[in-house]
Amino acid sequence: MSTTTNDFEALLRQALTPVEPPADLAARMEATLVSLTELAQDELESWEMSAMRDPRNWVRPAAAAVIGVGAGTALVVLRVRGRHRARRMAGSGLVELAGHTLHDIAEEAKRVLPRR
Repeated sequence: MSTTTNDFEALLRQALTPVEPPADLAARMEATLVSLTELAQDELESWEMSAMRDPRNWVRPAAAAVIGVGAGTALVVLRVRGRHRARRMAGSGLVELAGHTLHDIAEEAKRVLPRR
């Protein structure tokens, strides 16, 4: 019985060992999210309001809006999280860190939103 338990524990330890992500994962994710956001913006800008009268035409703009909002939000979170880690390592106070994080969120949201 103990050999089975030891084997099971060894298998669990092996299966649950941490895996380091590739070094360029954040850059690839950011590039993909930027691409998705821009494609969704382009799709929404290409639609004419006259075509929106027919409900059958609502699927593509609705999908583009959902994808654009999701990718834009993920992009803001990804960029702010990277800055947040750097500031947290610098040892700033909790209130100062929260203020900087909120400022970073506002700046990144302005950068991601389409220029109008």
